This record gives sequence, structure tokens and C-alpha cells, in this order.
Amino acid sequence: MPTLTTYQTTIIPDWVDYNGHLRDAFYLLIFSYATDALMDQLGMDSNHREATGNSLFTLELHLNYLHEVKLGTEVEVHTRIIGHDRKRLHLYHSLHRMDDPLELAGNEQMLLHVDLAGPRSAPFSEQVANKLTALTALQSDLPTPTYIGRVIALPPEK
Repeated sequence: MPTLTTYQTTIIPDWVDYNGHLRDAFYLLIFSYATDALMDQLGMDSNHREATGNSLFTLELHLNYLHEVKLGTEVEVHTRIIGHDRKRLHLYHSLHRMDDPLELAGNEQMLLHVDLAGPRSAPFSEQVANKLTALTALQSDLPTPTYIGRVIALPPEK
């Protein structure tokens, strides 16, 4: 199974800077919409949130800008489940031109399943955990994304 395509859009004028490039914030907006779409596919849609009082919160994310994205470009997000435990989801989104394997940007996220009444962490429901396990298994033969587990730092001085 290839990575899951979770979001598609065209880069609009409000999202570009004075150079005609996608602004930093809108990369994250696109990836955020992809996370929402993944939640829907896992059964964690608005009906689920209302019924259970549970949702996902972002704990940490890293964003890598790899190639220019310009006004009018049609893009899609591929999503990969890197891992999960009872309460957390580690995922990777990559941004591509439609039907092009070249990665334009990468976004690693660590998400926490939360009981909104607390708010406090809560285990995934059995149904969601099973979907996560199945999706992880389907993607297990894919190569590890290049841009995960990175640390931001200056190189040591010589």
C-alpha cells in the first residue's frame, strides 16, 4: 500500500508571499487539514468527538521545507503512520505536486489522544486502536521517511 493521500488542494493567492511562494504558515495549514482528514478516516470525526468527548492534540511537530511551492500548484498530502501506543500517534505527512513522488515538504507530528473534559490524556478506543494497527501494518513495507526524528541545532564549532 502506498502512503495514504489525505488532502488535496490548489495553492491560492492568499497563501503566497511577495515571491509567489507558499508562506510558511500555510504549509502547516495544509498539513493540519491532512491530520483532520486522517482523524475522519480513523473514525475520530466530529460525531465521534461529540459522542466520546475525545480528540487529538498536537504535542510536537517538525516542518521541513524541501522545494519551492508556487501559486496555482496542485498539491496532495501523503500520510504515513510511524507508530502509536495506547494514547499517542506518531505520523509523517509529505507534500507533493499531484501525482509526483518528489517531496516538497515534510511534517512529522506527535499527537496525544485527549479526554476533553479534563483535559487529560486518554487511551484510544478499541475501534480506533484497531484501525491504527491495521493502517500501520499496511504501511510497514514502506521505507522510513528521511525527515523523521531530526533535532534542530547548530553544528558544533570547530
